[in-house]
Amino acid sequence: MEEIVVESLLRGSREAQIEAAIELSNLSRKQRQKVSERDIISPLLSMLQSQDSITTEVSLSALLSLAFGSERNKVRIVKAGAVQMLLEILQTESKMVIVELAMAFLLILSSCNRNKTKIASTKLIQLLVGLIGLDQLTVQAKLDGIATLHNLSTLQQIVPLVVSSGAPYALLQMINSCDKSSELAEKASSLLENIVHHSPESISGIGGAIEVLVEAIEEGSGQCKEHAVGILLGVCSFDRETNRGMILREGVMPGLLQVSVDGTRRGKEMARELLLLLRDCSGYVIKDKQSKIEIVEQIMREIDQEGERIPGTMLKLVEEMISKLST
Repeated sequence: MEEIVVESLLRGSREAQIEAAIELSNLSRKQRQKVSERDIISPLLSMLQSQDSITTEVSLSALLSLAFGSERNKVRIVKAGAVQMLLEILQTESKMVIVELAMAFLLILSSCNRNKTKIASTKLIQLLVGLIGLDQLTVQAKLDGIATLHNLSTLQQIVPLVVSSGAPYALLQMINSCDKSSELAEKASSLLENIVHHSPESISGIGGAIEVLVEAIEEGSGQCKEHAVGILLGVCSFDRETNRGMILREGVMPGLLQVSVDGTRRGKEMARELLLLLRDCSGYVIKDKQSKIEIVEQIMREIDQEGERIPGTMLKLVEEMISKLST
């Protein structure tokens, strides 16, 4: 069977190539690895450029199956020029199943470290940022696009390209508009946290950014809350003097305190660290980890007991509670 697939791809008619590409996708991983040594990537990429949607779809599926689980094939496919072809498909294709396959294919190719710089050198990052914000794109395609950007941004030298493409704004828009307990919100906030880790100033000029993140802390899933806290921690650590007041004015404290008590393990740690950054006395440091927990729990009890009775603005209430951290 492998020999028939190879011969059909290399020397068969277009109909025979389509049948071979379909059969290739159905082969076992071991069989696919064997046929990949027979120079079948070139004819599959040629099929990828076809104006016929069926040919494009089956070649995408076949190439995706070759790349899956094989770092060697991922590199070969990218070296053969697949990224530029995928860029053209995503710019022009209207059939959603092909768009989804192309996004999944890019995700697999971007998981290989040797491919990341090559992929980033194209206009693909900017295109992906635009695509993930489209209403007509399926949730799965958006998730794959975000995951591809996340793969690329693990290389620090690529982060400025991701930032300049408008990714922070697009991700904040996505977090703001989607269900904050959804996987989409989790993945978007995870990518944004990674970006802010490398480029903490990247969201400073985006209006409403802090408000969106505070809402994510209040309404998100455990993972989404964790990432939102991590983003605010990065922003506040980078420029406490400027960002502390903005974070407090958005009413972050109730949600932040809740995360510090019942969030994920990492979320709790970051929430307590952010609480200390938000306190009034910048020179005071609590060294005993247990004492941080006790102070946070004390403030949480006071919110339960007094939160509905204390008059004045939210900012005043927040400042009063934060002052407990320095006494």
